[in-house]
Amino acid sequence: MKPLRTLLSLFVLGGLLASAELDAQVTYDRILAADDEPENWLTYNGNYSSQRHSGLEQITRDNVDDLEMKWMLQNQTFGAWQSNPIVVDGIMYITERPNDVMAVDAVTGRVFWLYRHTPSEDASVCCGANNRGVAILGDKVFMGTLDARLIAIDAINGKPLWDIEVADVNLAYSITMAPLIIKDKVVVGVGGGEFGIRGFIAAYDAETGEEAWRFYTIPGPGEPGHDTWQGDDWEHGGAPVWITGSYDPELNLTYWGVGNPGPDWNAGQRPGDNLYSDAVVALDADTGELVWHFQFTPNDGYDYDSVQVPVLVDMDWDGRPRKLMLWANRNGYFYALDRETGEFLLGEPFVKVNWSSGLDENGRPIPTPQPAGSPTWPGNQGGTNWYPPSYSPSTGLFYFAAWENYATIYEPEDSEYRPGRFFLGGGFSVLAPVPGAPTIGIGRTTPINNWTDEVGYGAVIAMDPRSGGAAWKFRQFDVSDGGMLTTASDLLFTGGREGHFHALDAWTGELLWKASLGGQIVMAPVTFMVDGHQYVSVISGHTLVTFALRD
Repeated sequence: MKPLRTLLSLFVLGGLLASAELDAQVTYDRILAADDEPENWLTYNGNYSSQRHSGLEQITRDNVDDLEMKWMLQNQTFGAWQSNPIVVDGIMYITERPNDVMAVDAVTGRVFWLYRHTPSEDASVCCGANNRGVAILGDKVFMGTLDARLIAIDAINGKPLWDIEVADVNLAYSITMAPLIIKDKVVVGVGGGEFGIRGFIAAYDAETGEEAWRFYTIPGPGEPGHDTWQGDDWEHGGAPVWITGSYDPELNLTYWGVGNPGPDWNAGQRPGDNLYSDAVVALDADTGELVWHFQFTPNDGYDYDSVQVPVLVDMDWDGRPRKLMLWANRNGYFYALDRETGEFLLGEPFVKVNWSSGLDENGRPIPTPQPAGSPTWPGNQGGTNWYPPSYSPSTGLFYFAAWENYATIYEPEDSEYRPGRFFLGGGFSVLAPVPGAPTIGIGRTTPINNWTDEVGYGAVIAMDPRSGGAAWKFRQFDVSDGGMLTTASDLLFTGGREGHFHALDAWTGELLWKASLGGQIVMAPVTFMVDGHQYVSVISGHTLVTFALRD
């Protein structure tokens, strides 16, 4: 069978041939063994463990200065571009706002086809009409939509194959995440936590679109955890799922971070722990049955969510091998959990925290609510957020973007639920301003004991997961929404709001190379290889930019 890039070229350009004869089908077995073909980027986070670590090593610290821009692609619509491309046999699939999918030649940037879904005018989303990407299985590409639909698209010609409703758009359900393929199923979660939805995760047959299972992130009457809600609060309690989860094929467990309870900022209006909001849930991938959960922020009144990426790592812990889950949480704490059982192993703050005085032996926070009108650290955007981290098996370090010394003053008030309308429970104001002119230490790695008390700046943190302490930090001028990518050549690629795209030494944090791209870098880079050349792609503002070494 001809490679997918060849088939697309034949279909769109007519007669263009390629040299390789590869299997165009992206099978489940290929996704399982994604690490064996680092030339591709087959899932949202690269592989099922979500480590965002590539085995490619053509670009090194010795030649990274030779990187040059090879092509760029402009977004066609206004607004933040938060998509993450996947790359299969030289073809890149990427979404743009609100619900367009493009198949792009990964070497030249030429668009082969574009599929456009126009969401219903009734679609309501809290924080931008974003779509973060697609999944692929066989010859089908799958996209969730802002009007809470799931669509299967022919990967060769861009034509829709099936289109099903996941949830009621009139109740402000939406899908902004990239789906996850597990076996023959497409798994998605729903957004809408600011509108009083009842969140869920669901799996659909990849061939037909038929629903296989559904797990509600707020337990109903008679289900374990229902008693953590009072009265009918559970019916409109939020707990959305809007970031792609991870999967352990040996355990057959899939892991998903769950968002905030509703109303967001008035915890007193919904007494109780409010399970499974602000938690990670481990589900049987075949049935959707809950196997275990761990709640990071019970009765969350700060909109901390827990929609960060569950990063799966196997390492020695206290002298014996363990299957771990590493998690830098929006609430300001870094966690290590046993992903077989959900056992809490470690929790340490990585930014200033005053909403809690610490964690007990089970990892439950010890609350220290602040007086009305007083600042809470970390602020509403959290110590970190949804942008993906990375873990390098080479260095043993966990990398993520943090918002340092950022605080919020909360203003809770009672809210009445009305279908399809905001259900927020008050509001907030940001205490920390964006800092002014650069000072010493900005844009370079700074010793941990040499930092000032300035507020409101960003940093890349290289975390030692065994201790919960930072091995190094790379300070940035502004707070950052940039995700991480590490490679087998011990490079770390990331960026920030100031528009700089960085290559750092993954061991030391030394800045090795920088490109000023002009637009805010949101999401994370990806890397892939075509015809023996390694490429790195990143979105800056409204532009997708792809780099490779000079010829």
